[in-house]
Amino acid sequence: MTNFTLGSRQYWPTIVLFAILLASWQIAVSFGGIREYLLPPPLAVWNALWFGDTNWAQHVWITTLEIIGAFVLAAVAGIALGVAIAWSPLMASALVPFLVFVNTLPKVAVAPLFLIWMGYGIFPNMLMGALIGFFPVVINTAVGLTQVEPDMLDLGRVFSAPKWKIFVKIRLPNALPYILSALKITATAAVVGAIVGEFVASQRGLGYVIVTTQSSMNTSVAFAALIWISVVGLLLYGAVVLAGRIWAPWAEGTE
Repeated sequence: MTNFTLGSRQYWPTIVLFAILLASWQIAVSFGGIREYLLPPPLAVWNALWFGDTNWAQHVWITTLEIIGAFVLAAVAGIALGVAIAWSPLMASALVPFLVFVNTLPKVAVAPLFLIWMGYGIFPNMLMGALIGFFPVVINTAVGLTQVEPDMLDLGRVFSAPKWKIFVKIRLPNALPYILSALKITATAAVVGAIVGEFVASQRGLGYVIVTTQSSMNTSVAFAALIWISVVGLLLYGAVVLAGRIWAPWAEGTE
């Protein structure tokens, strides 16, 4: 009960900040002479969220699938590449320059190529999100697996433990805090990548909703779509935090 109370108090500053922003937003629109198509009032956004004719269930579902798929692809590929880099110096010398090159590519410029190669659909947007989010996972995984206390490695060698056992019992637990920190970054990057993909090539999803509102100047619907995007991103980020507390509770004190 005490922990719950402390956790609730932790979020009070955020709640107060959001309340101040909403109030300022409403006052600026009501008394500042700002036209609704430029900045709709909060009530108009609320009505667009719940009482409009937009099929939010379909669009939120599509975007959620893309974001989760992008996150999973980035996590699996990033951890696998990080393990390869940490396991073999030869793999590290071959992979690191190539991965840096891929990470420096402008992702918005790559999105039209995905459209040419794979057409419209969910999977190209997943790949776009994964492309944006995988690099921090690679780097953090490799760093966590290699930056181990020498005494711990010496202890494993004293007991004649094979390389794979030292890797599983010593290196991997040491890398978990690094991996979890990277996955938090990837959780937000996957959202950005999926929406960028929908901007370029999509017929459904929250990014598609935002693009279609430009021609009709229906700004309240665009703001409502942004709120749904934030909700999905926050839920994914919260899931990563919860998973970290369950699987690696010792990692909480390292951040």
